[in-house]
Amino acid sequence: MTAIHVSHAAPALIVFALLAGSAAGQTARLMPDAPIPFADRPWGQPDLPRNLTDAEREYLRTHPLAVTPTDIPGIPAGPVRCPGEYEPTDGICFSWMSFTASLTSLITWVTTDGNARAYVYVSSPAVQTSATTTLTNAGANMSRVVFRQFTLNSVWIRDYGPRYVYEGPAGNQVRAIIDHVYNRPRPLDNVMPTDFAVLKNHARYDIPLIHGGGNYHLSGNGESFATRLINNENPGVPEATIVQHWNDYQNVDTTLFTPFPTSVDLTQHIDMWMQVYADKGVVISDWPQNAGSTQDVICDGAATLLASLGWTVHRIPAVAVGGVHYTFTNVLMCNNLNVVPTYTNATAAAYNAQALAVWQAALPGYTTRQLNGQLIAQSAGVFHCIAMHVPSPAGGANPTAFLRTLRDGGQVNQGSSVAITWSTDDDNGTTGVDILLSTDAGATWPNTIASNTADDGSFDWVLPLAQPSTSQARLRVVARDAQNNTGQDQSVSSFQIGTPCRPDLTTGAIPGQPGYGVPDGTLNNDDFFYYLSQFAAGNLAVADLTTGAVPGQPGYGIPNGVLNNDDFFYYLTLFSTGC
Repeated sequence: MTAIHVSHAAPALIVFALLAGSAAGQTARLMPDAPIPFADRPWGQPDLPRNLTDAEREYLRTHPLAVTPTDIPGIPAGPVRCPGEYEPTDGICFSWMSFTASLTSLITWVTTDGNARAYVYVSSPAVQTSATTTLTNAGANMSRVVFRQFTLNSVWIRDYGPRYVYEGPAGNQVRAIIDHVYNRPRPLDNVMPTDFAVLKNHARYDIPLIHGGGNYHLSGNGESFATRLINNENPGVPEATIVQHWNDYQNVDTTLFTPFPTSVDLTQHIDMWMQVYADKGVVISDWPQNAGSTQDVICDGAATLLASLGWTVHRIPAVAVGGVHYTFTNVLMCNNLNVVPTYTNATAAAYNAQALAVWQAALPGYTTRQLNGQLIAQSAGVFHCIAMHVPSPAGGANPTAFLRTLRDGGQVNQGSSVAITWSTDDDNGTTGVDILLSTDAGATWPNTIASNTADDGSFDWVLPLAQPSTSQARLRVVARDAQNNTGQDQSVSSFQIGTPCRPDLTTGAIPGQPGYGVPDGTLNNDDFFYYLSQFAAGNLAVADLTTGAVPGQPGYGIPNGVLNNDDFFYYLTLFSTGC
């Protein structure tokens, strides 16, 4: 199916359409049926907690979240691989709202120890100025900080931020976003992946699931994990269908576990008790203070299952005290950096050193940092919850391109208009795209359809009436960045321009030379003598053309697996008619 390439609408327009109750696309799904003053809506307050507020619960009672048909434009068109968080990382997305002390440390370490960008969402120029001062004073590498002025509802960007995949065959992979309906009635948060797709010029697909992204972990080899909270978030959708959606959009096989009781963890998210750190490596909570509890049984079962499947499993302590879930699995990994929470609560603090030792054993080559997570844990999350990964581009410093149109054959006619679509990717963005046409199956590319056109993912190609017919047409898209690095992709199979010419059989007359037996869109004696040679050789694939010799009667022009004079005279008729 064809992908939707995100348009470059200004973020302010996206938000305006959302708040105005636009009926178009993703934003319409969270709008109330009747006008409600913005300040009185559940999302009218800033900096919402990770859990649902009482006002949000009441609102959802009469306005349940839903996936609408406009949210399902199609699955990714090319081969897909979903990268793990431990793989090379371009940057981490953050929302600069609450917990700014923690965010300051995380952003500083991500941009220094982690050698990655920090994409920091701020609500206004004044907030950006303040954040700039704070981060500069903390020692962040400000050349790697990318501010985005876009108002959000909350700091919990893991739950609503962009989930990335690589789309396209090896050598032509581009990053694309898989976007879900946020499981909170928070439309500004919910539209953040749309805005980020605009910022990065990446394609975005709407997976038909209501979801919170913290309830998800995966490895780069196609194994993923969540709790059955996802079933409750998508009532009426069979579990097998939920799992299939993830497979269709992200090419992963998902294992579902029983969620913790809400008395232990309000979120019921898997990132509160599990972290995948390698293709076959995972850290899972253990409960020394609560042996035999429901949460202990769930974690023990998951550890046993994964060990039986060949995973290396590290166990790490966790405790629940006074309604707070103190977890050491909710970490932030970024390239060779790992940030592990510590706690000041006496019961939890007793395990700070042990947790550090577990992570150092699991990731011996990493820079492991510890950061006080007491305050944020009391709000039902830690560092993983306030960060969202953006993987590195597959091409590194070189652009990559993925052609979507006329990739695997097809037919177009002279005088018609064809929307050529593509996606590109680059570490710092592209500056333009060339589109080329070959009429000899990619041997040469002398025809330029567009030169240095805008890299907006689409170009309307109007075929000239004089364009020669050919069965060997192919397209190539070439992306270029500011350093003049290039990357390209082209049709895998030839497509037809114009009506196929049946008697056109060869480009040359000499066996073994290029073009022998390959149509070229022109008709001459080479084609006639080529047919004679194939007829004499008994080549049914070429020479068997008809069942009968009388035009208009059954079988005329239909091969029957037998060569006789009818086939020869039928070819003479085709040849005399011409192309």
